[in-house]
Amino acid sequence: MSAAVQAAPYTRAVVSAMRKLYPEVLADKSFDNTGLLLEAPVDPLRRQMNSVLLTIDLTKAVVDEAIDRNDSIIIAYHPIIFRGLKSLTLKDTQQQSLLRLAAEGISVYSPHTAVDCARGGLGDWLADIVTGTPANPQELEDVPEDGEMSPTKLSPTKRSPTKQPMPSDGEFPFPAEQKRPSYMLQHHPSQLSLKEKGLKLGNRQHKRYPIQATKVDGYPGAGMGRIVRLSEPVPLTDIIDRIGLGLGNPRGFPIAVPQGKQASEMMISSIGICAGSGGHLFSEMEKAGEEVDLLFTGELSHHEALAAIEKGKCVICLFHSNTERGFLHGVLKPQLEEAIKVEWERMRNEERAKEGISDEFMEALDDEHVEVQVSEVDRDPYGMMISKAEL
Repeated sequence: MSAAVQAAPYTRAVVSAMRKLYPEVLADKSFDNTGLLLEAPVDPLRRQMNSVLLTIDLTKAVVDEAIDRNDSIIIAYHPIIFRGLKSLTLKDTQQQSLLRLAAEGISVYSPHTAVDCARGGLGDWLADIVTGTPANPQELEDVPEDGEMSPTKLSPTKRSPTKQPMPSDGEFPFPAEQKRPSYMLQHHPSQLSLKEKGLKLGNRQHKRYPIQATKVDGYPGAGMGRIVRLSEPVPLTDIIDRIGLGLGNPRGFPIAVPQGKQASEMMISSIGICAGSGGHLFSEMEKAGEEVDLLFTGELSHHEALAAIEKGKCVICLFHSNTERGFLHGVLKPQLEEAIKVEWERMRNEERAKEGISDEFMEALDDEHVEVQVSEVDRDPYGMMISKAEL
């Protein structure tokens, strides 16, 4: 009888860690395809490194990077498989990527909307940036009339997943600055030597809650998007500065203000936030009677932006994945490193207790190494061209 085919123990430990940090039950299964999308079988004679590569999009460049690094698994925020496949061929570039990864023994996991919905996840990270508020739930107020629990109105020990606190010196926990061509939008957050006082909008109080709550037992406050209501109005230019600081000082990004107005004139009391593409979620927000002064997202269509400014709203867009990528560095990487250590130790103990383990398999279990890295080649397809005369 042939041995059972299974994924490498380390890969299974990583998947278990992700499911505990961002439970798949939170994902919007009406359209999303989250979870383990490619499970590569283990080959003890060709061991992968005990390493994870984080990326927003699973492009050919990221596949090359993972193969060169000999990673065990890629955590790709966006699912590379959205709909059913009738075949797997080398002609299709995405299918080619999956076939190459399977041949190399590299698995793929996608959390997508589970990260969007989770309390302390991507929505709260963006809300932290626009308010200048580090991950401190005690600084936030309860949500308004509907009685829903605030996504962050919980003690740190009860928040799930755990967010990373601001270091004592006030610097963002981002990697070392990476030099980019001057004509490109910075695709990775830079190291920011900014004191905490420079990251706060006057240390203002605010209320925060999901645009669309996820009604899942055991996960109060989870949901898609965030609505932030500031205790008092702040200039739009202050929020623009805050977003620039929090997302790596891009050379520029699109904003829209009502006709006849200047950005410097606009005061903001409320903000609707959606990572990626916000058009549908903002439409649902309006249907629910939630009005805001500012829409902050990755992208809106031409007509959606026009409709917003006709109603007196302002819009800030950063290009789709630039509202998501910094989360990998600032939150997910340190979270996952700690979670994998726990799961890998548990997995190693369970596997060692089994009978008939080969020497090669035992060698893999003896490896205590745990590594999580963020892709160096993952980026938004759009950059920002700047005239040299303007530099």
